[in-house]
Amino acid sequence: MKRAVLDDLLEARCRKAPVALVTEIESGRQLLLDGDRVQGDLEATPVLREAATERLRQDRSGLLEDGRHFVQVFLPPLRLAIVGAVHISQALVPMARLAGYAVTVIDPRRAWATEERFPDVEMVTEWPDDALEAFQPDERSAVVTLTHDPKLDDPALIKALASPAFYVGALGSTRTHARRLERLRAEGLDEAAFARIHGPAGLAIGARSPAEIAVSVLAEMTAVLRRAPPLVKGERKE
Repeated sequence: MKRAVLDDLLEARCRKAPVALVTEIESGRQLLLDGDRVQGDLEATPVLREAATERLRQDRSGLLEDGRHFVQVFLPPLRLAIVGAVHISQALVPMARLAGYAVTVIDPRRAWATEERFPDVEMVTEWPDDALEAFQPDERSAVVTLTHDPKLDDPALIKALASPAFYVGALGSTRTHARRLERLRAEGLDEAAFARIHGPAGLAIGARSPAEIAVSVLAEMTAVLRRAPPLVKGERKE
């Protein structure tokens, strides 16, 4: 790898930018794709750019169909901010960690946000809007509000919707969500913002227990992250 390509790759990783490194196997020539920027001695043909972009979307390194080029994907780490140190959070944290997320639990209620309830978990006891300001959600971040308390959930949703977070979810019934949208509309949010909120959060799998609800939320996060098409009833996706 040439020094200029390596320097650009390291710089992109420091700023948590998604990049793809394309290597022509026979010649060793390389191309680094960083958004609209390119670096390297391999020509950035439209075919290569499209293939590398698709690999980034799939989060999957590998040999291209032409058998001549290998794409190595470098993506920022997955992160999840959970607002509310509640029972569902206790189930969701270990599940999300197994799925590769770095998890932060946010709750100013210190009686809930304890080491005993969330061992070895990053806990933030600031108000959710301040905590998310510091968290800085990016394109590889998900934010889920679980408190049912408008004083906590609403400011967090406003901050999350102002970010490029790939998933913003809010727990609650359909009626609760309708009231939530009324409050957010009064705060100046529009229909485009509302369309980004997954509310009620989670796939409709008939979940009842905290663990089942956590499964449904993580499943929906995964579907959004991977841009999976909606499942048809009775259909099974491997």
